[in-house]
Amino acid sequence: MRTLFLLFDSLNRRALECYGGTAITHNFSRLAERAVVFDNHYVGSLPCMPARRDIHTGRLNFLHRSWGPLEPYDHSFPDLLKNSGIYSHLITDHYHYFEDGGATYHNRYNSWELYRGQEWDPWAALVDPPDEKFQRLYHPLQYDPPRTQSGRAQAMINREFIHGEDDYSMVQCFESAWKFLDNNRDADNWVLQIECFDPHEPFFAPEKYRVHYHSDYQGQVLNWPRYNRVEETPEEIREIQANYSALVTMCDTYLGKLLDYFDSHGLWENTALIVSTDHGFMLAEHEWWAKSRMPFYNEVAHIPLIFHHPEFRQYGGERRNALTQTIDIMPTLLELNGVNIPDQVLGHSLISVLEEDKIDRTAVIYGRFGASVNITDGRYTYFLYPDDLDGQELYEYTLMPTHQKSFFRREEFTDASLENEFAFARGFPVLKLPARRGSGQGAKLEDTNTVLYDLQTDPGQLQPISMPEREDLLKATIVAELNRHEAPPEAFRRFGLAD
Repeated sequence: MRTLFLLFDSLNRRALECYGGTAITHNFSRLAERAVVFDNHYVGSLPCMPARRDIHTGRLNFLHRSWGPLEPYDHSFPDLLKNSGIYSHLITDHYHYFEDGGATYHNRYNSWELYRGQEWDPWAALVDPPDEKFQRLYHPLQYDPPRTQSGRAQAMINREFIHGEDDYSMVQCFESAWKFLDNNRDADNWVLQIECFDPHEPFFAPEKYRVHYHSDYQGQVLNWPRYNRVEETPEEIREIQANYSALVTMCDTYLGKLLDYFDSHGLWENTALIVSTDHGFMLAEHEWWAKSRMPFYNEVAHIPLIFHHPEFRQYGGERRNALTQTIDIMPTLLELNGVNIPDQVLGHSLISVLEEDKIDRTAVIYGRFGASVNITDGRYTYFLYPDDLDGQELYEYTLMPTHQKSFFRREEFTDASLENEFAFARGFPVLKLPARRGSGQGAKLEDTNTVLYDLQTDPGQLQPISMPEREDLLKATIVAELNRHEAPPEAFRRFGLAD
């Protein structure tokens, strides 16, 4: 089998034409016409690296760990492929793989390539940045003073070295993909993962994509909202939204080039293609920008998945309502390539769903470490928060004590212990460390209300409802899922649940 897995970052389902969106995404629609579109696909652990750990391992990690590396006991799909004689190659511009909290992922592949310059990737070096220019160029909501250890300051420096479209790292990723395919398309038994940081913020795209979207805004560069409540003017909101749509259209254009390659070289006959994302992004819905701080509304949690399998081409253009989520990608990739799925994997392979719209699950849970545990059964969503977020009992379970961009500090090991209670750790003793305040992405949580929504009558999740019997049923399912994922005892206590 030959498999191409294309993963975007922060790709909103609601932006895509094939999901009813309004951004110009003809090539996503073109793929949807010959692939199977999954309509009930959800996130698992959030945000970026926790989602990737789900993808690698086929199980949720947000119940035990904040943002962090793969662990020694984790089953990683490229490692399993490699050990079974299946070649895996990663092409990415997702620089989080190369920070302290992500540095064990890319090494699992047979080979990998990184293209630089996204967001605050510490790439371009300017000892004396042009601060006056930056103040003139960037909106005050977006500008940060240079040399302040700010990611936004590094991003401004990076943009000084990106001029034409060919300088964009996403473009370089796809150019590298053509080379891989030119060299290997006639070989068998490989998985190519193309992983694009776009359309993650900042929403920076060449003007030829932006001309499709108008905002009436006349000010400084504004394409990167703060992770905050909406405070911008209507014109500023439309400007940010237009810049996001332009970047999505750029992603669509390069997806189209990939589809052209499939057409030209007959890859539809022998190559599987999976396209998805890690999570969505709030674009002023519910008066919020971004992710992590607010509840995980469906703008973030309900994500696209499009899957072409050459042996199931007859189902191209069909849609599936089976309830799926991020942890299903890993066992799917293993089954595609004839590799046994380890017992520790809790996701489901989606290959059978291509033929029959059915899966052995009634609900999925998802969330971020230290925040709510969320559940959907496809009809209802329920956000369950601890009564006391600040004083909750919370521990990190890890043998890789790094945060996103740093090692754990010495004081974080106070009261540390070794635990050997988790079957998924496969006999490894695991450090149990009291979690620091703000563990995860460090964002302060707000609107932390336990609420229930009916997606059938209220798809925008605007009006919470009271249905005690339904809430009890969903709580019982949460308990079952926490037990299935070996949640630690304190997780049940935090949420007021009996294990």
